[in-house]
Amino acid sequence: MKKPLVYVTRNIPTELSKAYEEKFTFFCWEEEETPVPREELRKHLQIADALICMVSDSIDKLLIKDADHLKIIANLAVGYDNICIEAAKSRGIIVTNTPDVLTETTADLGFALLLATARRLIEANNFIRQGEWKEWSPYLLAGADVHHKTIGIVGMGRIGKAMARRAQGFGMNIVYHNRSRDEAAEKELGVTYVSFHDLLNQADFVVSVVPFTHETKDMFNSHAFQMMKETAVFINISRGGVVNEADLIHALQSGVIQAAGLDVFKEEPIQKNHPLLQLPNVVALPHIGSASVETRTNMWKLCLDNVAAVLNGESPKTPV
Repeated sequence: MKKPLVYVTRNIPTELSKAYEEKFTFFCWEEEETPVPREELRKHLQIADALICMVSDSIDKLLIKDADHLKIIANLAVGYDNICIEAAKSRGIIVTNTPDVLTETTADLGFALLLATARRLIEANNFIRQGEWKEWSPYLLAGADVHHKTIGIVGMGRIGKAMARRAQGFGMNIVYHNRSRDEAAEKELGVTYVSFHDLLNQADFVVSVVPFTHETKDMFNSHAFQMMKETAVFINISRGGVVNEADLIHALQSGVIQAAGLDVFKEEPIQKNHPLLQLPNVVALPHIGSASVETRTNMWKLCLDNVAAVLNGESPKTPV
């Protein structure tokens, strides 16, 4: 009997796939530095029974339309805005993601990005590496305190709650905005629900952890930045599409806000000549929120578990 074909858009670790090789045939795109070309992906989806893809892979309705044998799309990410869910649903294709296993790691990165931006760590590192440190002075690369400030978390989901727990350790005042009020989180974490407008007015650090939807597209725009404090630091660990980048650039250049720490961008990978990367008050990272060895391994395992369940006629662990 022919084994089901699982197509993977990156090179899956051998030690992880080995346990499934008796049941499935794996075909991987092995060029780690470049994404799988669309035509190559389309060709394999025409015969694949399962797809494991990355958040950077656009799985649109045209690709799904030709995927006659596909039963599951397992996304190696929590967000799934890279997949046309309606098209998959219309073809009876199950879509899964990887929640929970990356929550704490992403929150670690989010708070590290907040600290690095507030305390100007990248600027300071570059300053010393470039031989510019000549003497000590009181306000040399002075940044902003984080402890006992107000953090505004936009999106009180799993990662938002994990960010709040970390903020507690810094004695921060925590306000949040969400589609709906989360009274359980308020009781557990001591966070305060406020309107989006009030959060922007009050917060010293505005952190975006919202999913990318039609409602959240460009929600951080010129109007939002104008409502923030001039000393505010903006942190985005959600999706690049929630930010109007032209408006953010203007806000940073003109002093409307103090600084920004960004792990995600509208177009990824961001080009090295992008205006955001020319600004000294921006800390930019290459979408590495969940990038610890342990967490990425757990994400792979969850994708494989979902694929195995669906191809065995069972319910997946984490359907979207």
